[in-house]
Amino acid sequence: MKLLILTQYFPPEIGAPQNRLFELAVRLKKVGVDITVLTAMPNYPQMEIYEAYRGKNYMYEEMEGLKVHRSSIYVSKSKSFINRLRNYFSFVISSARVGRKIQGDFDFLMCESPPLFLGYSAMRLAKTKNAKLIFNVSDLWPESAEKLGVVNNKTLLKMAYDLEEKCYKRSVIVTGQTQGICENINQRFPTVKTYWLPNGVDLNYYDPSKIEPSDWRKKNGFLVGDQIFLYAGIIGIAQGLQIILKAAKHFINEPHLKFVLMGSGPEKDKLIALKKELGLSNVHFLDAVSKKEMPGVLRSVNAAIIPLRKLDLFLGAIPSKIFENLAMEVPILLGVDGEARELFITKGNCGIYFEPENEHDLISAITRLNLNKELASQLGKNGRTFVNQNFNRETIAKDLYDKLKSLL
Repeated sequence: MKLLILTQYFPPEIGAPQNRLFELAVRLKKVGVDITVLTAMPNYPQMEIYEAYRGKNYMYEEMEGLKVHRSSIYVSKSKSFINRLRNYFSFVISSARVGRKIQGDFDFLMCESPPLFLGYSAMRLAKTKNAKLIFNVSDLWPESAEKLGVVNNKTLLKMAYDLEEKCYKRSVIVTGQTQGICENINQRFPTVKTYWLPNGVDLNYYDPSKIEPSDWRKKNGFLVGDQIFLYAGIIGIAQGLQIILKAAKHFINEPHLKFVLMGSGPEKDKLIALKKELGLSNVHFLDAVSKKEMPGVLRSVNAAIIPLRKLDLFLGAIPSKIFENLAMEVPILLGVDGEARELFITKGNCGIYFEPENEHDLISAITRLNLNKELASQLGKNGRTFVNQNFNRETIAKDLYDKLKSLL
């Protein structure tokens, strides 16, 4: 079986889609799938081409047996929507060009969306390579962009919705990262076949019994007795991270409680300004760390805060950062209603739910966890058990392999 993965995001970049696709590809390779990846020159999240890849229109490398072809991409630190479109479409064009030159046919072409516009290249390459198209949806774009107010242009939205429909209907299956995504697609396009391909976690890599706390606390000026509540991920519009800063203000006179926002994104500068405005000495902004460092960081914190904005759109969302935290027995404060709440709070009992964008609810959850260390410990243990049973990457890859065999 030969599989071509088309994605704008891939290691050595760090991030949720990068890790998810790489880990899936490595495991499919182990069961005998011949994997080729067509991706962009790495640039995320700094939005500048990594030094080893600069000045190149094409590059080939191998990563743990994966054949990786890289094509050029336009990047800019400007956050304007026009520059984002230039970023997306530059890779659409370059991936189509480079993809034509990859030798041989493929059984399947899996395209990662977003960005949705990569579907143009995917449909063309699937036809050229005689491959069955699999459209892998990790976010319902353009629906999410429209509801978040990121895109308001009616012409562009119509073009995007038309492309979305075309990509789905030309795919042998559409894989959705959550059950909610699959249900949304099935409701709008009843003839489209969907398959739930969840994110997951490597339980061997994220194993608290094998990892000692790193010197991360000391390096960042935290004390042994500090209770650290961590948000690690994209600092964007969808997350509604203002709620963490507003809740932190309530604890300003409890210096042992620290709130850390680790990562980068379009909202980071605004949140740093809000921190100064509110005088929050207990809030700390840190840059993202490599995957290699992340287990040590998680071993060093007390809890994770995982919020999203209060939108119906997110009732089917499962933030990827949930899995690593739970694998490391870090209890979560979850501000995501719907599917995530049902799985990780109701069924898994892995953390405490708070209503999205409700700072008083978050304050209550922080207080409860801070005052009850036994509860925090038990929630963490429940989390590792639950993800082992339901979101183990080994099982996810094996199930997908069986599904692909049935489609040959």
